[in-house]
Amino acid sequence: MTATTPLVVAVDGPAGSGKSSVSRAAASRLGFDFLDTGAAYRALTWLALERGTDVTDTDAVIALVDDLAYRTIPTPGGTVVSVGDTDVTAAIREPRVTAVVSDVARIPEVRTRLTEMFRAMIAATRETGIVVEGRDITTVVAPDAAVRILLTADEDVRIARRSRELTPENAASAAHLRERDQKDAAVVDFLTAAPGVTTLDSTDLDFEQTVNAVLDLVEAPR
Repeated sequence: MTATTPLVVAVDGPAGSGKSSVSRAAASRLGFDFLDTGAAYRALTWLALERGTDVTDTDAVIALVDDLAYRTIPTPGGTVVSVGDTDVTAAIREPRVTAVVSDVARIPEVRTRLTEMFRAMIAATRETGIVVEGRDITTVVAPDAAVRILLTADEDVRIARRSRELTPENAASAAHLRERDQKDAAVVDFLTAAPGVTTLDSTDLDFEQTVNAVLDLVEAPR
């Protein structure tokens, strides 16, 4: 690794696996940058809903990518997500976004355009490394990452974790986890580790143990 070549840590995993919170914590402890790619799809979905765009209108959704102006800013309290000058950190987690984000994420041209954006953001990091998490990071966005991890857990455990993460108003969204996995799995295979990808099963691990397991993989000799 040189000053101009950040160490890239790619983390895949299904909904409720803890990949966002674990990746964010690992990045913080490593002093790395952090990129939540799933939030970008949510941000685009939020933008479509705000503008009254039919998310099933493929061409209309694709046209919105040029206006996305997506940014993430790591802070001690978590990652702030913005679209232009608007802080959408909380808005992109609302049930109305969760209900249709898979429809947006399944559009091939959207995935292609956002993948290009993610790669540009990775290349632009000024830190010594960056942790990138999402659904197809180890195979599509950053297949050449120095560290590639599939973070998973048993379905019942993931549903329980997601229920604890959500607010009372959003609690019903946990019931859609299985449906989301089925929909998204039709687009990308995030349940099977590709060659060279390390599977980290956190079913029997708590949060700290999972973060430490990720750190061990990053710091292991290569």
